[in-house]
Amino acid sequence: MVDPRTAGERVPRHGALLCPNCRKLISADEPQCPYCGLPTPGSRWKQVLMARGGFSEARLIQAVIATNVAMFMISLLLSRGGIGISGNPLLLLSPGSRGLLLLGSTGTYPIDHFHRWWTLVAASYLHGGILHIGFNMAAFWQIAPLVIREYGVHRMFSIYTLAGVGGFLVSYLAGVGQTIGASAAICGLIGALLYYGKHRGGNYGQAVYRQVGGWAISIAIFGIVIPGINNWAHGGGMVAGILLGLMMGYQERRKETVADRLLGNLCLLATAAILGWALFSALFYRL
Repeated sequence: MVDPRTAGERVPRHGALLCPNCRKLISADEPQCPYCGLPTPGSRWKQVLMARGGFSEARLIQAVIATNVAMFMISLLLSRGGIGISGNPLLLLSPGSRGLLLLGSTGTYPIDHFHRWWTLVAASYLHGGILHIGFNMAAFWQIAPLVIREYGVHRMFSIYTLAGVGGFLVSYLAGVGQTIGASAAICGLIGALLYYGKHRGGNYGQAVYRQVGGWAISIAIFGIVIPGINNWAHGGGMVAGILLGLMMGYQERRKETVADRLLGNLCLLATAAILGWALFSALFYRL
């Protein structure tokens, strides 16, 4: 008897695997996936870069927050006696500037003097105090699931990573000497949602636009009222997020593609490599 759930599916001939694109069961030696047309689906690099396992919504959000917290704690350890404990609550438990520089703070000083362009990525995982990281991670926890719902998990992480780079690049071009924080990347997520809400329209699109617009206005007011806020990075990240949302598209226009998953995984691998290098170089120069 034929199982109707598998009727019409091909039987793998020489070992089986899941196509990294459509997740159908195919033969390991297929030159092209018979279901989605992906060339050489058994290629090892495609199996790694396009794998969905471990790249789920909950795991990714938790991993980003855990990485930020870990980098913050390491920056405090590297600072030793330089930890800020002044009466200013925004400077409570603030790492020393040297520890942050070693771990990858970005800006004209680290880039122009030490050619550390990789800090455009690393700086998104560094923070200047307990309230700084607390506010940013709370915002990420609320905004990221909505971006994942409308763009998909891979596109969300690509927007987060690339918008952070874009925001810090604008900050660098504006002449900011040294800067850190996940807020440029988070502003990129806000920008992508602003584009989504405006472009989609309708009651739901307008509701998203109004809700996220409130975040954007709050960030702008916060940047004006509180001294030391890098508004260049915030604005650059938000514009980058809008452009990335336009270029990548959202779920209702098209589902995530092979290219989306590849880009998301490449951003993940690049971030892991850069943060690994930041830790290695910081310990090397510190010890």
